Formats: sequence, structure tokens, C-alpha cells
Amino acid sequence: MKFGKEFKKQKVPEWTEVYMDYNGLKRILREVMRYKQSLLHPALMHNRASQQKQITFMDSTAFSTAQHLQSSNLNQSKTDVENQVIDVDTLQRDGSKKIYKTMFLGRSEDGGDVETMFFAKLDEQLNKVNTFYKDKVKALIHEATLLNKQMDALIALRIKVRNPHLNRSNLKIRRSLSNAALRMPPTNITSKGDKSSGKEHMGLTPEVDTIYDHKKDESTAEKELNSARTTGCSTDHGEQVRNHDYQQDPLKILDHVKINNTLDSPISTIRGVFKDSKEQDLSFNKEELRRVEEQLRHAFIEFYNKLRLLKHYSFMNLSAFSKIMKKYEKITSRRATRSYMKIVDNSYLGNSDEVSWISVTSLLERVEGIFIKNFSNSNRRKGMESLRPKAKREKHSVTFLSGFFSGCSIALLVAIALRIDAGNLMNKEEGTQYMENIFPLYTLFAYAVLHMLMYAANIYFWRRYHVNYPFIFGFKRGTELGYREVFLLSTGLAVLASAGFLANLHLDMDSSTHGYKTVSKMVPLSLVTFVLVITFCPFNIIYRSSRFFFIKRVFRCICAPLYPVTLPDFLLADQLTSQVQAFRSFELYICYYGLGEYSRRQNRCHRHEVYNTFYFIVAVIPYWLRFLQCIRRFYEDKDAMHGYNGLKYFLTIVAVIIRTAFELKKRIAWMVFALVSSAIAVTMNTYWDIVVDWGLLQRKSRNRLLRDKLLISRKCVYFAAMFLNIVLRLAWMQLVLGFRLHSLRKMTITTTMSCLEIIRRGIWSFFRLENEHLNNVGKYRAFKSVPLPFSYNENEDDDDETEDDEDDKDD
Repeated sequence: MKFGKEFKKQKVPEWTEVYMDYNGLKRILREVMRYKQSLLHPALMHNRASQQKQITFMDSTAFSTAQHLQSSNLNQSKTDVENQVIDVDTLQRDGSKKIYKTMFLGRSEDGGDVETMFFAKLDEQLNKVNTFYKDKVKALIHEATLLNKQMDALIALRIKVRNPHLNRSNLKIRRSLSNAALRMPPTNITSKGDKSSGKEHMGLTPEVDTIYDHKKDESTAEKELNSARTTGCSTDHGEQVRNHDYQQDPLKILDHVKINNTLDSPISTIRGVFKDSKEQDLSFNKEELRRVEEQLRHAFIEFYNKLRLLKHYSFMNLSAFSKIMKKYEKITSRRATRSYMKIVDNSYLGNSDEVSWISVTSLLERVEGIFIKNFSNSNRRKGMESLRPKAKREKHSVTFLSGFFSGCSIALLVAIALRIDAGNLMNKEEGTQYMENIFPLYTLFAYAVLHMLMYAANIYFWRRYHVNYPFIFGFKRGTELGYREVFLLSTGLAVLASAGFLANLHLDMDSSTHGYKTVSKMVPLSLVTFVLVITFCPFNIIYRSSRFFFIKRVFRCICAPLYPVTLPDFLLADQLTSQVQAFRSFELYICYYGLGEYSRRQNRCHRHEVYNTFYFIVAVIPYWLRFLQCIRRFYEDKDAMHGYNGLKYFLTIVAVIIRTAFELKKRIAWMVFALVSSAIAVTMNTYWDIVVDWGLLQRKSRNRLLRDKLLISRKCVYFAAMFLNIVLRLAWMQLVLGFRLHSLRKMTITTTMSCLEIIRRGIWSFFRLENEHLNNVGKYRAFKSVPLPFSYNENEDDDDETEDDEDDKDD
């Protein structure tokens, strides 16, 4: 694979704009090559036929002829004139910010303007990459100091919980490196001669040992403590005082911290609402310790992932600069690579280990050591598996089974059609009544299969256009399903449902199988039970992590106001709003088998008042959950947009209730109300889909009636998507008209419209995630924000520092 394609493939999607513009520099070099070729063969610029004849010769001799032209016309010596090609100046701006500017010494030569433009753009890219990398390293170092403080509190909490009656005066602490280690010179942080500096504790957090054996040599313990105290060289006097106090009494830190209440569970949410506070006093119990350890474990994993991405960012950009300079040498025969790469290597991007007091590589080593020791019981293999999960490999069996199940499902559908036609069911009153009873039971599987197929198609196109959907959905690394796996599940379910439907037809319609009618009645229920058992199966089969992720998100949707709403939660709730008929089919199962309708082979569920009541409730539930999510987000963020979004779903709830009443009552007044309410809901939903969720129809956009940034190059795709969204929204509204059709045909139309709504939701999902991805790109947001468990009382710390300063002055 060529480097350009590999470079594009290896980019962090959210940082695409801050990578070196490798293709743009290549385009300038192509202009340089075309100019040199035009000097050698001027006739090629005017005669296309001659150009075709010479193209083979030009491809094979372009570099050699360019070198010959330069040596003959410019009279350059064969000696090394590398230092005469470019002159790079380093300018200081804003104190410590370095700006690189290259002067091309051959500007007066023929074609020199193009090469000058090349070096100007090269400097621009180096400055951009260097600035971004430096800012990210600075932010990560600040985050490291925060994690350092969090580990101080965690270790103190461990000591307190595991030894609640411990006497502080008998407590000794040994710190291999103090908090100030993050401000130590590189020579003190990672010494090449000290092999243990990167393996014992890595210096990011204190290593605490409680000494309970009073028979231990006191002088040895005192030496350890004194050694730990003199390890750091902090310049912050207040922090030195606090570190000194914590070394004397490590549990003292617990007096200055509180546990953050993130309101991430129903109980914590209720407590937070009544207490009107997001902080709670630190409680010394094992359950609190377990929760804190889990939060910090996730924080360290995410921090480690940030460091790895940043290191990979540096490596890929350094490789790109090296590759583009080599191309420049081949085309121009000017040896400038060594001069320019020396500047690149000495920049912050290529030499952060030397110019900075701490490096990304050393931080990676330290985080590994901390995580293995504190969160993996010193088991390196287990710790590294958590920090670096293995990449998921594509299996040939998945592709084979997907094709096999696809063929089987198509064959079964053909067999079902032939069976219905052979039995002439659609022309008999008895057959029509049978289809009215059995058809709604199997539409539940049709809705699920279609939704999964749309999801598989979305994953395929998200990957094709580099939408980072695993990050947006919050999947655990290495566990996300690809489009092949989702397609396999959908085709497998299609085979299962089609086989069940065909078995029902055969057992009910064949005269030789009348004795199996009792069995045939239970086939749909058996299929639903089997699917539910597989979904909730605790064993590690059939993508357990994905199943549990789905179950967890559904549960969070059900408990919408009691959990903080994340993007995966409301995206799933939006998907559920397109599955209203699937919920009603599930309700039909309960009525059909729970009220004994299956024994009479008649669907008379609408004669039961309880069923009609839940017919309303089931249709409203998905929109109600989404409405509660908007209320929760409005309560937390105080953003009016969440309030307007909640109003949109409230209007949809009103429309659905009135439509359902009209469906059951069949009165003109209800139809008018249903049309008006549905028109209002459709108008607001359509506007929200296109303008807010997709970010389109922007007036001042560079792309007329779209948005500034587009992932798909063909703009007609966006206009087609907007048109389809409007048409399919209107199709949902036209069901209110209630055409006078046979019940089976009406059921078929309702099913078709529900399938179209699922297709519309699939189209909506693609552009919704595209817009979210572009928002992440605009903010360079490639990491998840993980809440930290402890918060320090800074006011108390400031007071302590003031008192200490006053004491020093008195002394």
C-alpha cells in the first residue's frame, strides 16, 4: 500500500484537519515535475498525440532527465550543495512558541516560484502540527497531575477502609516518587541506567506501604520516608507544604476531598435532587471504595488511550514529512531532506523528549506501571489486556454464514409465496381470516430484521466515510460489531422467522398434519421465547458484550429521568420511536397467548378493554421516554434547545394519542383532530431532522442550502435524503385518512408504512452521526470525558497555604 493511502487510513478521524496535508504537498510537487518536463519537451504542451507516444519514455526517464537539465542549464557542481538549497529560520512568538520559516535559495531560477510555494506550505504544515501536538501534550500533563492527586486520595481511602482502627501515629509511608515528580527534569524521571525507574511505579502516583509491624527497624523506615521527601523538586511552596503534611500523615488528605456524585444511578439521582448538591462527604466503606476504584480504572484506561493516539499522531506526521522531502529530492534532484528533517527532528513534534521536562513515552510507561500495580494486582498480562485490547479480526466464517443465511432466507420467502399461492389462501374467506391472525405475529420479526439491515448498511457507510461510530456510541474497544456481523445476525433471524412461518403454513393447511395444530399454534411464541433467551443469555456466545450493551442502554432508556442521558441513550430511544408497530405486535403476543385467543384462532383482542388501553400506552411509550430524556438534559444543561426538543416529542405524543383514538372510534371529529395534530407534529419533526439533527439548510454555508463540511462529495445525496425524509414523514401522516379497505389489505399497508418509517430512521441515523462526527472534528474531540471520583476543596488548600506563609514570615 502506498504511503498516502496508509497515512489517510491511520489518521485519527477527529484530528484529520490538523495532520500534515500530504496530498496538498504532493500536488505542488506534481506541478514542479510538470514544469521540468515541459522544459525538456515543449512540444508535448501543444501536441496531445505526441504526448501519448512519449508518455512511456517520460515515466521511465523523468527523474534522470530532470537531473540532466539541472546539471546542464544551471551549471551546478556535482558536489554536495545541500546547505545552499534552503535556509530555515526559527522565530519566537508569544514567548515560547516557535515558528519555522524556510527561505528557498533558488527562487531566481526557472520554476523557483513553485518550489518556494512548496516550502511555504511545508512550513505552514510543520507549524500547525507542532502547535497542535504541543497543546495536546500540555493538556495531558495537566491531566496527569489531576490523576496523581486522585491516586493520593484513593490510596489513603484504601488504607482507611481496610484498616479502620489504624493509629495514624504508627503509620509510615514510602513514596518512590512524589507528586512533584511530574515537574522533575527528564534525567530524574527516566534514567537510562536505572532499569527499575520505569517498572516499579513509574512515578506518576505515590506508592504507599503501611507498616504495621512495630518490630521493624525504625531507622530503616525513617530513611525511606526521608528519601521520599527529598525525591521531588517542586517549585510550588504551597504544594511542597501539603506534600510534607501528607507524608507525615497520608490520611490527612481525606480531610480535603469529597466524592463527586455524578448522578449516574437512580438512587444517586434522587439523592442529588433532594440534596441539591453534586458532592457528598467521603464515606469510608468498601462499596464506596469499589466504586471509586472502578471510576479511576476507567480514567486511567482512557488516559492511556489518549497517550497512545498522541504518540501515533507524532509518528505518522514525522513519517509524512520524511516521505514528502524524499519525493522532493527525487523530482528536483536537490538534496534538502537532511537540512529540513534536522529542523523537524529538533522541533517539539520530533524532539519532545529533549525539549520538554516529560515525554509521552515516559508517561505511557508510568501509566502502565501504575495500572498494573494498583488495578491488576501486579499481573502485567491482565493489565496490558485492559490497556491494549487486541484488535478485532475479520472471520471468514462470518462472511460465509452471512451468504448462506441470505440464500436460505430468500429460498424460504419464495417457498412461502408459492405455498400461499398453491393453497389459494388470498381468495378464500377462511384463508384470509387465517392470514389476518397469523400475519401480525410474524411482522415483529420483519421489523427487527429490517432495522438490523439498515444498521448494517449504516456501519458500512460510516466506515467508508471514516465516521468514528465506535467512539460516538461508546463501545468498548475491540467489541464493536462490524457490518458483516450485524448482517449475519439479521439474516439468521430472517431464516428463523421464515422457517417458522413456513412451518405454520404447512402444519395448518396440509390435511395430513391436522394432528399437529396444537404444535403449530405455539410456533410463533416459541420463536419469540428463543430470541429473548438468546438476548439475555449470560454465557459468552453470540456477541455477549454487544447484547449486554444493548440491554443496558434499553434499561437506561426505560429509566430515562433517573440516569444521565448520553448520546447512545437518546439515539437508541429515537430508534425505538420508529418501532411503534413492533411494540404493538409484542402486545398482540401477550393478548393472543395470555388471553387464550390462540386456541380459537381468532384475533379479537380489540374487544378487550385492557388491550385497547395498552394499545394507547404502547404507542406512546417510545416518545414518552424520549420526552423524559429531553427534560433530564434540560434540567442538567439548562439549554433551551433541549426544551424545544421535548416540546417536539410532546406534540408527537398528542398526535399519536389522537390518531389511536380515531383508529378505534372511527369518527369524523377524531379524524380532523388527528390530521391537524399529525400535520403539526410532522412539520416540527421534519424541520428538526434536517436543520438541527443533520445541520443542513444553513444560509451562509459554502455549500448552498447544506453545511460547510460534507463527508459525501456528491451534494445531490443530501438533497435526495432531505426529499425522502419529507416524503416518508408525509406517508406516516396519510395513515390517518383511514381508507376503506379490507382488513388484511389495510394491515398490509400499515406494515408497509412501518417498514418505510424504519428505512427513514436508518437514513436519518447515517446523517445524524455524520453531523455528530463533524462536530467532534471541529472541536478535535477524540476522547471520552471520564468523570473523576474525588474533588479537592481548593479553598481549604488556599487557606492552609496562607497560614503556612504567615507562619514562615513570623519565623
